[in-house]
Amino acid sequence: MKRRIYYNLIVSTGLALSLVGCSKKLDLFPYDRIELSQSFKNMNDAKAYDNNLYGGLRGLQYGLYTISQDVQADQLNASLDYGNRNGNLHRWGSSFLADDYTIRDTWRGYYFTLKNVNAAIEGYPNVTAANAADQALLNRYKGNAHAIRAFIYHELMLRFSKAYNPATASTDLGVPLVLRYNPADQPARATAKQVYDQILSDLTQAATLLAGVNGAQGANRFTIHAVKALEARVKLWMQDWPGARTAAESVISSGTYPLYTTSAGLLSYWRDDATQETILQSFVSRPLELANTNAIYLGLVPANGKFVPDFIPSQWVVDSYDNADTRKNVYFERKLCVFQGADVPNVWLVNKYQGNPLLFTGATTNYQQAPKIFRVAELYLIAAEAAARMGSANESAALTHLNNLRTARGLTALSGISGTTLLNEIKAERFRELAFEGHRLWDLKRWNEGFTRRGEQNANIIQVGANFNTLNIAANDPKFTWAIPTNDMTTNPNLAGQQNPGW
Repeated sequence: MKRRIYYNLIVSTGLALSLVGCSKKLDLFPYDRIELSQSFKNMNDAKAYDNNLYGGLRGLQYGLYTISQDVQADQLNASLDYGNRNGNLHRWGSSFLADDYTIRDTWRGYYFTLKNVNAAIEGYPNVTAANAADQALLNRYKGNAHAIRAFIYHELMLRFSKAYNPATASTDLGVPLVLRYNPADQPARATAKQVYDQILSDLTQAATLLAGVNGAQGANRFTIHAVKALEARVKLWMQDWPGARTAAESVISSGTYPLYTTSAGLLSYWRDDATQETILQSFVSRPLELANTNAIYLGLVPANGKFVPDFIPSQWVVDSYDNADTRKNVYFERKLCVFQGADVPNVWLVNKYQGNPLLFTGATTNYQQAPKIFRVAELYLIAAEAAARMGSANESAALTHLNNLRTARGLTALSGISGTTLLNEIKAERFRELAFEGHRLWDLKRWNEGFTRRGEQNANIIQVGANFNTLNIAANDPKFTWAIPTNDMTTNPNLAGQQNPGW
């Protein structure tokens, strides 16, 4: 990605002005903005929009879009020095309100990017390809836009709609479905089924347009494999077990993304952005093409080399990794920390996002990584869970997928398990593999499971009490589903009466 371009777009039907003494009518365009038909003239315009969309997609990874739900879940404890950063989510209850900046900014970020995606989808047909090569590129740009739109709507539904239930999806509220850029539009919420029908439609179009774009390790544009990875993730959420399994297995069976089998390999993956398991990641380059960061887990103080993290992993989380597990000493590392001015040695910290040294802009880490959007390990887990839920005839396939991941990570293969025991092992492996990647809260939501925070490392270095280390959340707690932001509820009359319960 050579550049990141933002457009201030408007859609016009063409304004005519009758001038005194002149019968000629002139089409007028704003002097300070690019009208849609004028911004899609040639292949260079199409390429610029494609770059813009990928810059927008990168802005929706990591940071606010990943750590928020993990802080809200059961894996972490707020340190004594967390400064109430992300505190409302972490405490749940009456402090987590519909006007919270996390809710507001996440919603705004997704819909802002959708504005540009919709403008691109509407504008690309205005570009005429001069030859077959240009047409192939234009098809790829179109496929990218449809894939990104499907991705964004799925992310919105994870947060702002209840867990998908095929039996009630036609009446459950989803999110506003906006498919054309119109700044005056004030849409009501669509149903969950309507939103997912659109997601599936976009995925179908993306798969058609990108059919000839082969998957490659570390791709930073959508490929057919990335489309299938998104399809697998979406269909798992929709409880379409055969569809999720088929999509996941189509990528796994390609053999393009072999699993790492050593700690050194995993370390190169998470620290150095090695790409062996990556299906899609965002392009990042210093100093101008940088991403959001997940910096809350370390908090390095360069002056003394000590760490002051906002959140630290609970001891039970660290202990869920066997000592033979190659992930344990990659995902976590013991550090010398300082809390309230006192040194505390050997504290386990999340070390998954320590920063790629090649992206440092100073002497120490800036926590920059290439955000991993889809990686093959998730597909092994999707294939395993989907097969396990398809019934006893598919449990052997589920166990095979599970064991392929387990043995790659240094664990022994499991045997002789089925039913609930098998499904629980898949859930436990999903927890370990995808820890701190933004999946945990949504997994608990779709599994209809509550939690109790427990087993902290050291009660003397964390915030304690019923809203912190012993917080108990029931499976039906309404705040598993985030509120529609207060500002939108106030300014959009068509959202009246459509707030999520419990807010």
